[in-house]
Amino acid sequence: MQGLHIVLTVVYILVCIGLIATVLLQSGKSAGLSGTIAGGAETFFGKKKGIDDKLAKITEIFAVAFLALSILMMIVLK
Repeated sequence: MQGLHIVLTVVYILVCIGLIATVLLQSGKSAGLSGTIAGGAETFFGKKKGIDDKLAKITEIFAVAFLALSILMMIVLK
């Protein structure tokens, strides 16, 4: 059981670091009221930003992994 605890903790820490890094690497989505108007137009017209879209997808994956590992650690490591 001690080995499982160590493995889950190491994976959890790596997921946390990955989540923090991907969130910090993303560019800002808006700059006040003008950013809100421009952001709505970009969404409406389907403008893609390349790396930002990939980072957003990776962030979603890390967030789901973080949630799943949190629940798993709560259940397994009481």
